[in-house]
Amino acid sequence: MKALPVIIAAVGGALVGAAAALLVAPAKGSETREAIKNYIRSHVPGIKENDLESLADQIAEEIKDVK
Repeated sequence: MKALPVIIAAVGGALVGAAAALLVAPAKGSETREAIKNYIRSHVPGIKENDLESLADQIAEEIKDVK
């Protein structure tokens, strides 16, 4: 299961990237979620759309809680 650490690292990177983007240029929630999804799509090849939606919503909520 060597792919699992790579996926975990990619998701962690997506979290950090999304948080940094929000801190630098805050946007509306819908725009933020779309930016997070685009970032994840480009960094986690083969992610399923359902997983993508769930992960983007989860990241957006975590970032919202930090603000």
